[in-house]
Amino acid sequence: MLFYRKMLWYNHFIILYLCPRTRGAVRRGAAEGGSFMAQEQAYKASDIRVLEGLDAVRKRPGMYIGTTGSKGMHHILWEIIDNCVDEVANGFGDTVTIELLDGNIARVSDNGRGIPVDKHPKLKISGVEVVFTQLHAGAKFDNGQYAYSGGLHGVGASVTNALSEWLTVEVKRDGNLYRAEFWSPQVGGKIKSGVVKTPLTLVGKTKAKGTTVTFKPDERVFGKEEFKYDEVTERMREVAYLNRGVTIVVQDDRLPLGGGDFRRDVFCYKGGIADYVQYLNEGRTVLYDKPLYVEAKEDKFEVAVAIQHTDGYTESIHSYVNNIPTPEGGTHEVGFKSAVTKVFNEFARKNNILKEKQANLLGEDFREGMVAVITVRMQNVQFEGQTKGRLGNPEVKSKVENLVTEKLEALIGMRGFKSAAEKIVGKAMGAAKSREAAKRAKDIARQQNKLNGSNLIGKLSSCTGRNASVNELFIVEGDSAGGSAKQARDRSFQAILPLRGKPLNVEKAPLEKILANEEISTIISALGTGIEPDFDIDDLKYDKVIILADADQDGAHIRALLLTFFFRYMRPLITEGHVYIGMPPLYKMQKKDEVRYFYDDAALEEGRKEMGKAALLQRFKGLGEMNPEQLWDTTMDPAHRALTRVTVEDAAAADKRISILMGDDSTVRKEYIYKYADFNRVDDFAVSEEN
Repeated sequence: MLFYRKMLWYNHFIILYLCPRTRGAVRRGAAEGGSFMAQEQAYKASDIRVLEGLDAVRKRPGMYIGTTGSKGMHHILWEIIDNCVDEVANGFGDTVTIELLDGNIARVSDNGRGIPVDKHPKLKISGVEVVFTQLHAGAKFDNGQYAYSGGLHGVGASVTNALSEWLTVEVKRDGNLYRAEFWSPQVGGKIKSGVVKTPLTLVGKTKAKGTTVTFKPDERVFGKEEFKYDEVTERMREVAYLNRGVTIVVQDDRLPLGGGDFRRDVFCYKGGIADYVQYLNEGRTVLYDKPLYVEAKEDKFEVAVAIQHTDGYTESIHSYVNNIPTPEGGTHEVGFKSAVTKVFNEFARKNNILKEKQANLLGEDFREGMVAVITVRMQNVQFEGQTKGRLGNPEVKSKVENLVTEKLEALIGMRGFKSAAEKIVGKAMGAAKSREAAKRAKDIARQQNKLNGSNLIGKLSSCTGRNASVNELFIVEGDSAGGSAKQARDRSFQAILPLRGKPLNVEKAPLEKILANEEISTIISALGTGIEPDFDIDDLKYDKVIILADADQDGAHIRALLLTFFFRYMRPLITEGHVYIGMPPLYKMQKKDEVRYFYDDAALEEGRKEMGKAALLQRFKGLGEMNPEQLWDTTMDPAHRALTRVTVEDAAAADKRISILMGDDSTVRKEYIYKYADFNRVDDFAVSEEN
């Protein structure tokens, strides 16, 4: 089974560091429809429940942290960390320490000023109690104490307290050590969230300064979820890059039996986001050694940008506002892109690279192969989008464009940077030629579709239903499995697209070659969305795009290739939760009329104990070995199947891993595998039901 475990690890690290986080039964639900009659009931004022204090957080945690799974539990840790980082990033200290302790306990410390301990003039309780028990309470609203801040602006600390079994705060301030304790007891059958157990008390003297928060996430909210050291370090590395000179220490003090290994990492980067770009480009071939870095300030506004081009074909821009990732971009990205286009077109004209009669190059030409990090610090941030991942402040566009244009023009005019600018323009001119060739290829494809009929897409077996919110597309490896899937499916909402061969590795190919690949072009046509920069999620024909491949090396490779393509050219498919991995069983056991299927070795061993030696065992080497009935029962029936939804929790981390694992540098790839591979762990998927 070692080979199979290696293949699962390959999937986990190549594919699903596009982070799968849910595996469970995905039920038909919407496909079946239905109605209900509501009984008329008396509706009185007494029926309106008033949630006092932090009880509202406990009642509706998803409103504050999104989910009560692993992601939500780590979110309450981020909120405490963000407060500490805000303190040191504004010049009040220089170090933040995160410790993971036995019992799923986290401790976060900074050496800042310490939370105020005096009485609040209105609430008549200590500043510590205000911060941890009052929603929308903090020193960040009036822009007086903090020039810039991330987090939930006073909500975060109280939410963490509300969703913890207990929480302790220690404040070192003015030579004194203070301590306050909070807990969430069950009183009269109801949980009281984050109430004061021990008021703020002077417990001793100290020469140190800062705040320490220790807490245990409540199992009544998060179940058996545990803090993951790798997830914490990944986030803290990013935060350290964004806060130049700030030291962030992460250490795992848990015993091995508690999942710990006594690791300790220290992150501090004097180069800030310039170092970050070089880190992201590990394993890539860069066009110039030193990233282009500029920063600028004006009244209560700062912007910093780092750029480095590779020999690749996709752009990768990572943007942040006050340390908060903005994966959907926003006005700061628009301003940055405009500045880059303007500066390098003017450079090309000034240096006679672009002739008088030649048209200006497009922004996408200059961004081919570009890896960039842009971060702004500002007040009164306005986020947009369902996930609050896009900056909406309209004034930021012009601020970023003007400031970056001025600084970038000055930089590439300096000795030592002109060569980099020439390489950027040269690559952009090659990108423009490829863009024109790709446009011609698209036009030819459109004409062929008109001639052949829009419904004749490769070997696509479409579904009869026209409701895109219900329909599913199975991308299946090979004609044999495709034939079984076509017979097994519910054709009212399930479409089947068999692959004739392996898709192209888009990490190593220009757009012209990508569009010429038969498998890729068929997928584009089937989904109906187009690809970046013309991708439109509203044109998606299927709610679920399910990759169904064998559990072997070829299947793992196909999944990796497909997900690399989706990540690079159809990323909203992943970020908006439309991409899934089908999970066919590996084994079938039968004892008389009892038939059971197993998806991994551990489940098989349990099954053997329960069913006994007399049970017949069948190992499925591929999807083609299953008859249509078996394939429907185990893999396609929404009432019983197991799907893994593919999500991206950290676009920068996913981008880097794809570049390493799908790129040309085998040395870096081997080093990464040796460092992170765990062939004893099949997966770490969280299991939950999705309706």
